[in-house]
Amino acid sequence: MTADSSAGAVRVDHAVVSGTFSLDGETFDVDNNIWVVGDDSECVVVDAPHDVEAIMDVVGDRTVKAILLTHAHDDHCRVAPALRERVNGGSGAPILLHPDERPLWELTHTDRLWDLDLADGSEVTVAGVVLRALHTPGHAPGAVCFSAPDLRCVFTGDTLFQGGPGATGRSYSDRPTLEASIRAKLFALPDETVVHTGHGDDTTIGAEKAALGA
Repeated sequence: MTADSSAGAVRVDHAVVSGTFSLDGETFDVDNNIWVVGDDSECVVVDAPHDVEAIMDVVGDRTVKAILLTHAHDDHCRVAPALRERVNGGSGAPILLHPDERPLWELTHTDRLWDLDLADGSEVTVAGVVLRALHTPGHAPGAVCFSAPDLRCVFTGDTLFQGGPGATGRSYSDRPTLEASIRAKLFALPDETVVHTGHGDDTTIGAEKAALGA
């Protein structure tokens, strides 16, 4: 999963961090994936769970162009403001989030907002590679996935996992909406597209289409 750029191969770097997820009065221990996309010079961070220093260990000394949030459950956005202040020698980088996530964002961050709104089709370019936002409501109202066709992968947050759709049944979620989003937006991608999830192992679009009978 690499592509050429002027600063070397564009790559997807990965780490796992542990923390908690809280919603509807319950708290659970969770392990979250950190995804960083870029080359040796610049990168973007997909989601900001639990631990700024763990994320910075993956980023290294690269310029962070943006912090891309798949949704605003606390285990995906908790350290986003602190990370914003930490990167690029303290000069910061913008946090991007779909505006429909505001009710969830405000459960964690009551006194500050993100910087730029995402919409379906929004594009962010890093090291010559385009990441395109796909609005996939259902797990959360403003959930998005980030498709990177040049890298033959998609970052799905909690929308799609190995084994099927993300969780519903909690506030701001809806199973039929989620399944419709997956079928319309994600299953339109090539079957060989690698799915980098918010939790757990990778899968492919083809494997999950088969699992859902699509």
